[in-house]
Amino acid sequence: MADRARARSFDRAAEEYERARAEYPPELLDGLPLHEDAEVLDLGAGTGKLTRLLTQRYRRVIAVEPLDGMRAILERVVPEAESHAGTAEAIPLSDGSVDAVFAAQAFHWFANDAAVGEIARVLRPGGVFALVWNEPDEERPSPLPEEYETYIRELHTAGMSIFEDAPPWQEVIGRGPFGEVHEAAVPHDHVLDREGLLDNARSVSWVATLPDDERNAVLRRLDELLTDGPFAIPNRGNIMWAVRT
Repeated sequence: MADRARARSFDRAAEEYERARAEYPPELLDGLPLHEDAEVLDLGAGTGKLTRLLTQRYRRVIAVEPLDGMRAILERVVPEAESHAGTAEAIPLSDGSVDAVFAAQAFHWFANDAAVGEIARVLRPGGVFALVWNEPDEERPSPLPEEYETYIRELHTAGMSIFEDAPPWQEVIGRGPFGEVHEAAVPHDHVLDREGLLDNARSVSWVATLPDDERNAVLRRLDELLTDGPFAIPNRGNIMWAVRT
């Protein structure tokens, strides 16, 4: 994992993550060459934001999540999924045991050759490796106050600098036994009230990892910059996938 201490900060805000992080549009999965009888793995599953969507579509869903607090919520809200502790570099599954591996809003934590090798190991030949993530839809106007968005961008730029030198994900996937990389996106809205927006801010690693006094100061400033809401925030759900050769 790129920065284990930083990644473990999510356990400080697991409930906020569950309450305030965006869901994924079901249409994102429509183009995957997977049948409803598939056995799939959600790797770095968090609180199960993608896991619950997978259980609605595929016969067997396994979720692997290293953080106890996040995994406890997943087990509570998605009891139909099999849940295991584990990491991307040491997946607790046997060789060739699943038809697909999904990583939702998580691949930046383990975009390395060891993890890609493990993903290839547990995939059956012809299986699918799919990355799923949400991001702001810059092509549509935002309902958020301009000063709030400017401050969030400043925090994000400072906090995500550890990933600046990371290679493109297509390049990382290409170093493994995978074919052509495909990409698609689906626009959708993430609707939050004022407290939901603050919970969302609490749940991101570049806020959750701050010392208590700094984190509280950031949240006070964000609260000052917000209007009442609710806010329908334009999002893009993204998917990038390739087939194991």
